[in-house]
Amino acid sequence: MIDKEILPKHVAIIMDGNGRWAKKRNLPRTAGHRQGIKTVEKIVEAAAKLGIKVLSLYAFSTENWNRPKTEINMLMGALANFLKHQANKLTKNNIKLLLMGDIDKFPVSLKNLLMDVQDKTKGNTGLIVNLALNYGSRFEILKAVKNIAEEAKMGNLGIDEIDENKFSQFLYTKGLPDPDLLIRTSGEIRISNFMLWQLSYAELYFCKKFWPDFTEDDFKNAIKEYQKRERRFGRTYAITPLN
Repeated sequence: MIDKEILPKHVAIIMDGNGRWAKKRNLPRTAGHRQGIKTVEKIVEAAAKLGIKVLSLYAFSTENWNRPKTEINMLMGALANFLKHQANKLTKNNIKLLLMGDIDKFPVSLKNLLMDVQDKTKGNTGLIVNLALNYGSRFEILKAVKNIAEEAKMGNLGIDEIDENKFSQFLYTKGLPDPDLLIRTSGEIRISNFMLWQLSYAELYFCKKFWPDFTEDDFKNAIKEYQKRERRFGRTYAITPLN
């Protein structure tokens, strides 16, 4: 039974295993990505129903550009189709889309579509779906450092003003709570350059299922496991999350 009083505010997911799911079934990798998008739809719906505030999804990393061009093109097309079909549903369900990463490298039509859906949903007050696209945490941190240095050089920011809170304001996740729970599918046990700063005190949950097989029940099981853990944040006593 999930305790609605101690839900994680922010759940981040590394959606891993689409290609291996397809290979196991003697299907092209693109079939795994298509099935993975269906899982995204289910988990977004599940998170909204539970009352999760933020759901961050690692959809396309800076390293994914090294994949075959045909696979990249398929991913771009699948993302565009997903947005076209989900835009009205996001608004209907009061879901806000946020973008995290450098989308300037995407095709202009896809970039414009992403910005348009983000703009259309900006007034929604329910679940925030934070989509990580062309995202890498080291790039994000370096970008923040450069921007802080520029502000300091221009005299807009004093050295003594730079603390953790100030630094966080220069990250893509400005204004969002840090993740309480990270879920990674496919059995891999690493965080793969995802939200290195923000995950400092997150609880980590690793699921052996490939992402296309991940279900609403699996998502709920991760929440239940999170609720069993004591979160001490370096203290000697547990902290009870407040919603």
